[in-house]
Amino acid sequence: MDSIRICDLEVFYLVGVPDAERAKPQRLLLTVEMESDFRPCAATDDLSQTIDYFAVSQRLRAFGQDRSWKLIETLASEIAEMVQREFRTASVKVEVKKFIIPQARYVSVILSRGQSERR
Repeated sequence: MDSIRICDLEVFYLVGVPDAERAKPQRLLLTVEMESDFRPCAATDDLSQTIDYFAVSQRLRAFGQDRSWKLIETLASEIAEMVQREFRTASVKVEVKKFIIPQARYVSVILSRGQSERR
């Protein structure tokens, strides 16, 4: 299976367990890897035959508007569901990086949905 990867897309979402942590948007980095068969688009050189990664990135940037999450696990799961539903990927892998522990570079969760789950 072929894949497109958006790496470390900067977004600002309301996320965190304590209310105070969700009081203002936090900087997060999203990495989204989407699997699909690229043979149709390679044969036609036609954007409509593949995953429009610019459209995905714009959708991800807007995804957090008027929403909040306590857990980055929930956020990652909802991102994966949205990407599969709206962009018809065979599978998707999502990493959410959060910069909340001062002594660590970041904390992240990674999950896979679709065909990649079986790996």
